[in-house]
Amino acid sequence: MSVHDVGGRRRFEDSEFTLRIYPGVIAEGTIYCPVAARKITSAAEVIEQVIDRLQLDRTKCYVLAEVKEFGGEEWILNPTDCPVQRMMLWPRMALENRFSSEDYRFLLREKNLDGSIHYGNLQMWLQVTEERRRMVERGFLPQPLPKDFDDLCNLPDLNEKTLLDNLRSRFKQEKIYTYVGSILIVINPFKFLPIYNPKYVKMYDNHQLGKLEPHIYAVADVAYHAMLQSKQNQCIVISGESGSGKTQSTNFLIHHLTALSQKGFASGVEQIILGAGPVLEFFQY
Repeated sequence: MSVHDVGGRRRFEDSEFTLRIYPGVIAEGTIYCPVAARKITSAAEVIEQVIDRLQLDRTKCYVLAEVKEFGGEEWILNPTDCPVQRMMLWPRMALENRFSSEDYRFLLREKNLDGSIHYGNLQMWLQVTEERRRMVERGFLPQPLPKDFDDLCNLPDLNEKTLLDNLRSRFKQEKIYTYVGSILIVINPFKFLPIYNPKYVKMYDNHQLGKLEPHIYAVADVAYHAMLQSKQNQCIVISGESGSGKTQSTNFLIHHLTALSQKGFASGVEQIILGAGPVLEFFQY
């Protein structure tokens, strides 16, 4: 190690960083409290500065919490932990945009006598959430990323893992349909879902693909109206492994197409077409 290295490290140790501490319900009307801290500044010293600046009640006990997602899990810092060192472990994107990003931040929390953390009442939480929503709408905060994507083409990082994780997340919410552009992926739930009643037929009538939640009715609707506008035959290809739900998907398609063509009038066309299903399946083997 050279003398230059030692001097450089000392300068880094003495460098000051600005921490933004968000007090939440502890100090109403204060969004954040800026605190100057060094790499060796402890969480207890940071809290002391916040108490002085905001003139908080010293009879109460406060702790710092690190949060990496809005509404996500909070990690309580020990009094001897160094917030700046924790902050330096954040991704580069979070460090460069930490003054506008909501994903990584430090919160001030009140500690109860039994050691639990006091988070305030539900009404205050709802008020903070509503204020955040308004700030997002006005462009003061970035739009939050959705927990799942209804079109795999919109995944920020497209690979096998993120693709399967997204499908799994949607399936757990009983969202069995997912787009890949104009292609519809269906995961067989092996149970009936209440998403095929007349209300859904009307909902997906004459809507552009992708405007609503993915659904097989949307595919049937696009094909039907494309046929009417172009006056050309349309084709919908249904493929998948045995037991994947191809037959049931065909039935739903036919149900929606006949409902669109008849516009609510009773007709035996649907039953005639559905009755031909077993005969058509015979030729698959």
